[in-house]
Amino acid sequence: MTETTQLFLGLMGVLVTASVVASILSFRSPKPLSSTLVNLNARIKAWWIMVAAMCIAFLFGKAGVIVLFALVSFAALREYVTLTHTRRSDHWILLGMFVVVIPVQYYLIWIEWYGLYSIFIPVYCFLAMPAMTALSGDTSRFLERISEQQWGIMLSVYCISHVPALITLEIPGYEGKKLLLIAFLIATVQGSDVLQYIFGKLFGRHRISPSVSPSKTWEGLVGGIVSASLLGAGLSWLTPFPPLQAGILAGLACIMGFLGGLVASAIKRDRGVKDWGQMIEGHGGMLDRADSLVFAAPVFFHIVRYTWT
Repeated sequence: MTETTQLFLGLMGVLVTASVVASILSFRSPKPLSSTLVNLNARIKAWWIMVAAMCIAFLFGKAGVIVLFALVSFAALREYVTLTHTRRSDHWILLGMFVVVIPVQYYLIWIEWYGLYSIFIPVYCFLAMPAMTALSGDTSRFLERISEQQWGIMLSVYCISHVPALITLEIPGYEGKKLLLIAFLIATVQGSDVLQYIFGKLFGRHRISPSVSPSKTWEGLVGGIVSASLLGAGLSWLTPFPPLQAGILAGLACIMGFLGGLVASAIKRDRGVKDWGQMIEGHGGMLDRADSLVFAAPVFFHIVRYTWT
């Protein structure tokens, strides 16, 4: 049995167990169900959908994973743009973000051109976009509009694209298994989100930043990071790293994931919305699920690239 098969059988086991437990709790609880149980059932259903999408992508290998995350970037950027201030003169820039920037970034990853996909957005796009806007002659709220556009493709495209970019890494002795590195990153970072939520509900007393995210507590953060690091050590068989190194990498990725979620919450607070969208029942929008990967993926990618390749 391959490592990929073992991984997805394990995930299926966890989801089946969670579904059974949720069903029993829902059956025994008085009606109508509490908001906690409703949220739990919605989250489990969403996880089934997301795991199924990952399974299908993995079946198609490199192409499947790149297409999947290109679609994630498209959906995330769409959600982001709906919360920004735009003018008629921005329409060509916005069109280019979707039909040029996303395809080119993921194509560069497909052909494994690290020297260009690592700078295409933060250099060439970041210089071209304000220049094109200036040429249009519309200077109303110029700095705000340009900053929002640049930050949008940084979060939604550049950072997220570092997840499939893990496939391009040449790690000695790890040939043909690089999809598992993606699974390791997603499992630990997303697992940390769940564990932080659980520890926060059970032991949370001291809020980290009440004005940004009232539900995030120091107890939840520490419990989630420590347990996710142990999870990473336990999943070291998916990686080319020994358990200690896998645990440390998982911990660093989860810390960055927490910061990514906090920044995303700050943006939503600024815009006066609870969720980025309603694409995923129980989880809000695509960015509500991907916000932790936004900060974690590029940091994880570069640590692995400069340490193990």
